[in-house]
Amino acid sequence: MAIYLARRLAQAMVTIFAIVTIAFVFGRLAGSPAVQLLPEQATREQIDALNAKLGFDRPYAEQYVGYLVGLLRGDFGDSYRQTGQSSMALVWERLPSSLHLGATGLAIGLVLAFAATLIIQLTGSRLLRSLMLAAGSIRGSVPDFFFGLLLVIILSVGLHLLPSLGSGSPLSVIMPALTIGSAQFVVYVRLLDNAMNEERLADYVRTARARGDGSARVVLSAILPNAALPVMTVAGINLGSFLGGLVLVENVFAWPGLGQLIVNSVYARDFPVVQAGLIMVAILFILANLLVDLLQGVLDPRARLA
Repeated sequence: MAIYLARRLAQAMVTIFAIVTIAFVFGRLAGSPAVQLLPEQATREQIDALNAKLGFDRPYAEQYVGYLVGLLRGDFGDSYRQTGQSSMALVWERLPSSLHLGATGLAIGLVLAFAATLIIQLTGSRLLRSLMLAAGSIRGSVPDFFFGLLLVIILSVGLHLLPSLGSGSPLSVIMPALTIGSAQFVVYVRLLDNAMNEERLADYVRTARARGDGSARVVLSAILPNAALPVMTVAGINLGSFLGGLVLVENVFAWPGLGQLIVNSVYARDFPVVQAGLIMVAILFILANLLVDLLQGVLDPRARLA
C-alpha cells in the first residue's frame, strides 16, 4: 500500500508542476499587463515603469524561476485590480462557496443515479429503465448553462418557487446544484445498472439467494457495494468536466464562487487571480482523483497493481 500511495503522490506532484507551468505561460500570452491596466493615454514611460514594477521587463526564464520560488513560499502575487490584495487570498475567500455548491451537486447527482438504478433493479421493469435512460440522455445533451436558464425560467420566473440568483437564501443552492448533478446522471445510471447486472451472476449472489435472503436484501447488501466501485472511479475521472461545468453554472446563477471569480478576472485581465484560481482548481481535481485512487486501492487490492 505504501508503494501504491507513493506512486500516486508522485504522479500528483508532476501534474501540479505541469499545471503551474501552463498557468505561467497563459499569463504571458496576452502580453504586457501594463498596456491593459493603464488608460489608453498612458505614455511609454508609464507603461515601462509599471512593467518593471510587475517584473515583466525581465527575461522569461528569470520570471519563471521567480514565479516558482514565489509559489514555494506561498506567494501567488497580488491582484492587479484590487491593490494590496493577495490573489490566493481572493481565491480562498470564494472557495467555500464553490465547495458547497460542488459537493451538493455531486451528492444530488449520485443520489439520483443510485435511487433510479435501485428502482430499476428492484422492479425489474425494462420500460422504466428505458424511460430513465432516455430522460438522462436528453438532459446530458443540453449544455449546463442552457439547462440552468431553463430552470430559472420555469422554477423562478414562472412558478416563483426558488430564488434565481446569488446565495442569499438556503434555497439558492438548489437550482445550480441540480444543474450540476443532473449532467452526469445517465452515465452513472448506465454504469451502475450494468455493473449490478454483472454482479447478479456472481457465486456470492447465488449463495445469498440459497440462504433465503430476499431480493431487496441481496441487492442492497450484496450486489450494490460491489457494483458501486466503478461508479466512484468514473466520478473521479469525470471531475475535470464537473469542475468546468461549475465555472459556467456559477456565472449563470451569479453564485459567488471560484468559477465566477476566475471568469471576472479574465475579463478584467487580472492574471495573478486567474493563475491562482487555475492552480486551486487543478489541486482540487488532483486531490479528488487521489482520494478515489486510494479508496479504490483499499476496496479492491487488485487496483494497487495497476
